[in-house]
Amino acid sequence: MKAREGDLIESVDNIFFDVKGIVHPPNRVVAFIRYIPDKEGSRQKGDKKYSKYYSLDKRYKLLKEKYPQYLVNDPVFNTTLCEVPIEDIKHHHQPAEGLQKLRTKDILDEAENASLRFMEILQEKANVPWSQLGVSGSVLINLHTEASDIDLIVYGTKTGHKVAQTMKTLFEDKTSPIKTYDKNGLKELYDFRSKDTNVSLEDFVRTDSRKISHGTFMGKDFFIRFVKNFDEISEQYGSIIYKPQGRAKIKATVTDDTESLFTPCSYKLDNVQILEGTKVDNIEEIVSFRGRFCEHARNGEVVVAEGKLELLQQQGKHDHYRLLLGSMPADHMILV
Repeated sequence: MKAREGDLIESVDNIFFDVKGIVHPPNRVVAFIRYIPDKEGSRQKGDKKYSKYYSLDKRYKLLKEKYPQYLVNDPVFNTTLCEVPIEDIKHHHQPAEGLQKLRTKDILDEAENASLRFMEILQEKANVPWSQLGVSGSVLINLHTEASDIDLIVYGTKTGHKVAQTMKTLFEDKTSPIKTYDKNGLKELYDFRSKDTNVSLEDFVRTDSRKISHGTFMGKDFFIRFVKNFDEISEQYGSIIYKPQGRAKIKATVTDDTESLFTPCSYKLDNVQILEGTKVDNIEEIVSFRGRFCEHARNGEVVVAEGKLELLQQQGKHDHYRLLLGSMPADHMILV
């Protein structure tokens, strides 16, 4: 199974997981639990009700209490991850296929219509192939409500940069129905995100007010996730070994933001100063598998970041360190 960021998988016991990252063990998929069958749940699919889990803390707590079989001490990433065995997966939901179904569906509800209309505008304005676009989230698996957000996927480096440039143009066009967040929208987003990432409102606004990956359309929030094509991914499971080295808080200059648009995102660094935590010499990059850290900093900007320090070991290449963001609420990256 070739699974990647933005896909959802459905287990034989009717649990939905959202796939994380682009590198997976040969017989399992790294994916976090998202929707579980629950008679008291607020989501409906057929004759079943479901509950949604968002924060990482609640997801891990749920896994430990009810589904410990999915918790794996991964020998490559050297951490405990939620991994679903291939034999336990009964359906692989892929965003490109989900969008194609919306395009051929006769009757669309409010969330489906908003998702499709957004993509029709984006596809036309950016002049990109439909095959490189997708719809994710609850709409993909038909577990949405009228109030559900618009979760979209853009595949490939070339397509991604074309869409990003188009989004800048649309935001600048006052007649466009695709809008950037105003102050109230940013405050609402901050209130939601700050439960899982501890930063000040001022620091949040400084980074997120200039992002093109989120905003509003037809009265709904939207988020665009940019993901590489499979032929653009060189890493294989086990080709790099990741070893945790504690935590660190650093100050550094961003020298290459080329990969900041995509999930996982990365920022190459220079002039690194370790302010707190484990002391090492060659921290080369900041990385995150969480979309909230995409587009966070640009070339030449100075950032302060705190996260998990990892040593990367790859045969034939020199060992180096990275700062991984997103596993704890204290993880952050702010502009200086």
